Amino acid sequence: MERIPMTAEGHAALQAELKVLKSVERPSIIAAISEARSHGDLSENAEYHAAKEKQSFIEGRISELDDKLARADIIDVSKLNGKKIRFGATVTIVDVDSEEKFTYKIVGEDEASVKDGKISVTSPLARAMIGKEEGDEAEVSAPSGARAYEIAKVVYK
Repeated sequence: MERIPMTAEGHAALQAELKVLKSVERPSIIAAISEARSHGDLSENAEYHAAKEKQSFIEGRISELDDKLARADIIDVSKLNGKKIRFGATVTIVDVDSEEKFTYKIVGEDEASVKDGKISVTSPLARAMIGKEEGDEAEVSAPSGARAYEIAKVVYK
């Protein structure tokens, strides 16, 4: 069984989503199905079919979250340090061509959000940076061609 790396914050967010799905969404969809059933003929009941479809989505997401949480490998980033880039590092990089600066934290797939400055450990950029240190260059294949980034700063916070 393959472990899924995630930060403590990412783990807590998945647990919170699972709790809402189980304690709020699931009971409300059961009530909606019951209400739709009371309207008679199920073969032509759009409310019933919509509620059953939503129930299927919710149950699928609950199953997915249960699996991810069971396989979670929670990494406490506050206990990490060093110069090499690995999971949990907050990395400042500089585009070699444009001199533009970016700062990203390398997190698990479910936590990734570029607008929040978090990239997935499986993303091409993160994979190119893993194992590198400050001053090294990371080259990433992009649709517009290869891009080179200089690693300016590595911190664990």
